Amino acid sequence: MTRKKANKRSAKVARATKETDIKLELTIEGKGKSAITTGIPFMDHMLTLMAAHGFFDLTLNAKGDIEIDDHHTVEDIGIVLGDAFNKALGGRKGIKRYGRGLVPMDEALASVVIDFSNRPFLVYHVNLKRDTAGRFDAQLIQEFFRAFVNRSGVTLHINVMYGENTHHIIEAVFKAFGQALDEATMLDSRITEVRSTKGIL
Repeated sequence: MTRKKANKRSAKVARATKETDIKLELTIEGKGKSAITTGIPFMDHMLTLMAAHGFFDLTLNAKGDIEIDDHHTVEDIGIVLGDAFNKALGGRKGIKRYGRGLVPMDEALASVVIDFSNRPFLVYHVNLKRDTAGRFDAQLIQEFFRAFVNRSGVTLHINVMYGENTHHIIEAVFKAFGQALDEATMLDSRITEVRSTKGIL
């Protein structure tokens, strides 16, 4: 499936608090190129995968109080990324609205389904046998997605059918997340307004 040609939809978002300082640039009609520096190598890896598999161009620089732990930084990255998609899509006219991704990563299989509905809701069925991936606290992934959902206004269902390795499970989730975002944000020439019988999202 290819995208309908359109002016590039993009957004720049900055957020500075006493805990984090984050700058992000997003282009939806991209090629999957990214430059990501968060101070948290595992998140750099996951966000790079998301951008590559969603064909988004993403530049992200985040500084946070990771000397305490990674929580504030991971959560605020989710906030800023959600804000960026919300800003780049504007009134959401012409987009497919719904997207899905299904990705295997060795023994793990993850499904991500998204609806740009303006009704934030997260379903997160991800069972991990270990709460860490290397030095990263894997429980923070749910906080990232919760923050993203609340700021972007999407309904997001993440289901991992099975998997043993924590890194593999989370990697499958982020690849599927990129795929789902790509499909949901595509423009469709058949959709002239917003894809809703209400006439508004």
